[in-house]
Amino acid sequence: MHNTTRRIATDAMLAAMYVCLSFVSIRVGNSMKITVDSLPILVAALLLGPLDGLAVGLIGSFLNQMLTYGLTVTTVLWILPAGIRGLIVGYYAKKHDFNLSRRQLVLITTATALLVTALNTLVMYLDSLIIGYPFAATLPTVLLRIVSGVLIAIVFSMILPPLLTALRKITSGN
Repeated sequence: MHNTTRRIATDAMLAAMYVCLSFVSIRVGNSMKITVDSLPILVAALLLGPLDGLAVGLIGSFLNQMLTYGLTVTTVLWILPAGIRGLIVGYYAKKHDFNLSRRQLVLITTATALLVTALNTLVMYLDSLIIGYPFAATLPTVLLRIVSGVLIAIVFSMILPPLLTALRKITSGN
């Protein structure tokens, strides 16, 4: 019971961190945001596994959507990419017994950054069809979103090893 409670509390704290980090961002027009808000998703996935990564991604993204845009017909579409990232990173980490090399971290963070960019672009397209705004106006930022996602993923792969080591020490009580 205690471990479950701690896990739920950790997921809640990481989801709250996601929301806070999402408001610390650089906005480029209406279709791009440069942020490190996915760091808590990665931490949950790399420390606790796929379900925790999924939960932090979905809950954090949902709360961010509610605070930023309110509930819309496309809210579910917008929260899926963050949840999918947590799920994939968590499965990858679990497959490797939660012991990833820096190279593996670069691989998984970069691959999921590219996936999230592709999914967000698809969601933007679907949102434009449902809500009725011109999708073509968002296309010029796609390359910039890809580049920024990859650069942030590389930064994450440098930050995560010492961060995860420290968090493992804290949680193990050593």
